[in-house]
Amino acid sequence: MSGCGTGSCGCSSTESSQASAPASTLTPTQAAAYEALAASMVDAPVQPAPSSAPSAGAAPVARINGVPLNTPSEWLDEETLRQRACTELLRQAAQQAGLLSADDAPGVEGATSAEASNAIEQLLDRELNIPEPSLEACRRYHEAHPAAHAQGERAHLRHVLFAVTPGVDVKQLRLRAEALLIELRCADDGGAKFAQAAAQWSNCPSGQQGGDLGWLTRAECAPEFAREVFGGAEVGVLARLVHSRFGLHVVEVVARDPGQQPSFEEVRQAIALTLRQQAWVNALRQYLQLLAGAATVEGVMLDSADTPLVQ
Repeated sequence: MSGCGTGSCGCSSTESSQASAPASTLTPTQAAAYEALAASMVDAPVQPAPSSAPSAGAAPVARINGVPLNTPSEWLDEETLRQRACTELLRQAAQQAGLLSADDAPGVEGATSAEASNAIEQLLDRELNIPEPSLEACRRYHEAHPAAHAQGERAHLRHVLFAVTPGVDVKQLRLRAEALLIELRCADDGGAKFAQAAAQWSNCPSGQQGGDLGWLTRAECAPEFAREVFGGAEVGVLARLVHSRFGLHVVEVVARDPGQQPSFEEVRQAIALTLRQQAWVNALRQYLQLLAGAATVEGVMLDSADTPLVQ
């Protein structure tokens, strides 16, 4: 057995899972970092709702500088709303920088025009100054993450998936997932309670097999799922929820096969790419904080700053 076979829960990088991945206005290299960034910008308090409150039964409309991010008929989860907000901040910044026509229309259902996508990419190339990682920084990373680039690494996994679907109360879903995580980490019954929980709660077909996904490699998992599970030495129920585009996962690592550990010289270029991507995420986070601090943000939670930050 290798994964649930459907590609719909983060455990398999099948064509169906790739097709279901959210669209991005950025390059493929930047897309994964941007998704993770938008999902993490939750520190600021909720902004007050617009004065023109929607009628009863309608969804509240969030806005960036007066531009709506959703319609009254769209009930969006917080992550999707933040992703739209970040995209709109960048689209407006591209207009202000003269890279995008002032008459470019805001996105519909989260999509932007091809011109806006290209302008956002030009804006980020210009505004984000990403230094090349030094040899010393690459060596430090290799020493701190010896298994990060293991060849042939596998893990025998079980999971319980709490799927994030349109209209779901994400806050209540998270509370339920966190409560189950604590319960399963405290269980000392040889895994029986985990299997029962998977059968009862999991939105993945593997729930009928006690959540068992079998032996998986990085390539057989959604990238954001793999980043949380592989490259470490933890065995047992992980101490954190694993986030993926499909929802929240309670994950148990039943066993690990570390594979072969390559030398530093063999993985130096891969490490440099990883460090550049991390630096890009940090720079984009700070840039979006500045944009949010200068904008009128309504109905969506974004971290913001009103003073320049060091990239």
